[in-house]
Amino acid sequence: MTDAAGGPVRTRRDGAILEVTLDRPKANAIDLATSRIMGETFRSFRDDPDLRVAILTGGGEKFFCPGWDLKAAADGDAVDGDYGVGGFGGLQELRDMNKPVIAAVNGIACGGGLELALSADMILAADHASFALPEIRSGTVADAASVKLPKRIPYHIAMELLLTGRWFDAEEAHRWGIVNEIVPASGLMDRAWDLARLLASGPPLVYAAIKEIVREAEDSRFQDMMNRITKRQLRSVDVLYDSEDQMEGARAFAEKRDPVWKGR
Repeated sequence: MTDAAGGPVRTRRDGAILEVTLDRPKANAIDLATSRIMGETFRSFRDDPDLRVAILTGGGEKFFCPGWDLKAAADGDAVDGDYGVGGFGGLQELRDMNKPVIAAVNGIACGGGLELALSADMILAADHASFALPEIRSGTVADAASVKLPKRIPYHIAMELLLTGRWFDAEEAHRWGIVNEIVPASGLMDRAWDLARLLASGPPLVYAAIKEIVREAEDSRFQDMMNRITKRQLRSVDVLYDSEDQMEGARAFAEKRDPVWKGR
């Protein structure tokens, strides 16, 4: 197990799992410099063949992330400045992120912080977590949430949250399917690591194919997407179909044993 301390982003590496902690007191708000560090962190995770799963959480017990640092903006950070690779928070626009990411929301997640959590593949929420998209009250738009939420939850609920900016708790977030699971705060990270270990034991090439298919299918017709998959026009699917892991899965099934995934 290795830990990297210092700066607003802390990482902890254990086997194939990387834990990323946004730790920027008092509230874990993200300025341009922090966003660039997060982008480099997630790009390194994406490109490291020995890492399979990432966990994203916030430092402390009150805030996951409130989004954009308005104080930094007042001091000269431009809202349209250089967020670095991956866009705001380093994750939501990072290309070819074909590995699972778990968000462990340990407190307040609002504005860009909620959008950052929505960039993960699974979201666990502490029982005291709360959420909002308050950009409307500041005269601006929650752009990423405006794209994502109406596709993931009932349209009228998404529009209510976007148009009013109201707060909602973990129970409501779970009811609408925004979060996968609510966990007592004291057990949040243990649960996140249990889930990460489960995913890390699975077939990484299949995960990559799933993530690329889901991403590419978002704006595609069903048959068009199926044709692309059948013709192996997606890189991750093409790699999977010629892989050792594909053969290993078949052998393990035939031999009635657990497969040993090598990611190749």
